[in-house]
Amino acid sequence: MKKILSVLFLLSLVQFCFSQTDSTLPVYLRFPNIPQFTIYKAADSTAFTREDLKKRTATVFIIFSPDCEHCQHETEELIANIEKFKKAQVIMVTYLPHDQMVKFYNDYKIADYPEITMARDPKFFFPVFYKVTNLPSIFVYDKKGEFKKAFEGSVKMDKIADEL
Repeated sequence: MKKILSVLFLLSLVQFCFSQTDSTLPVYLRFPNIPQFTIYKAADSTAFTREDLKKRTATVFIIFSPDCEHCQHETEELIANIEKFKKAQVIMVTYLPHDQMVKFYNDYKIADYPEITMARDPKFFFPVFYKVTNLPSIFVYDKKGEFKKAFEGSVKMDKIADEL
């Protein structure tokens, strides 16, 4: 009996030692809740964190570059379809310099859209966390803050809105 228990213990120990999480998965898939972050808003450079997000509201993160034509087009589409995002919060994040972000913010009159927050990520957190390879990259979270869907490149606003 002791031998059987010893063998079972050793087998379970081996199983435990060789079981690993898939480290090739992006972090956002391994930890599917909205992460802790600090970014700085375009309007006034104040810090914006996860705690500043509206509670019980779907969240859409858009990682973009002000000089990216696809990002410019996606922003135009977002603004043209903003009524589809009235019950969501859209966080547009760039890692490029503040002056480029502010120019984009002013050119697209982002201040006119209360559901959009534009901010800068000087620590490059979002591109690493989401393993961004294309811009724009869009990540949708439900009302509970749980990850739902990722999109890369230009996407029809209907597809994004369908995930809200």
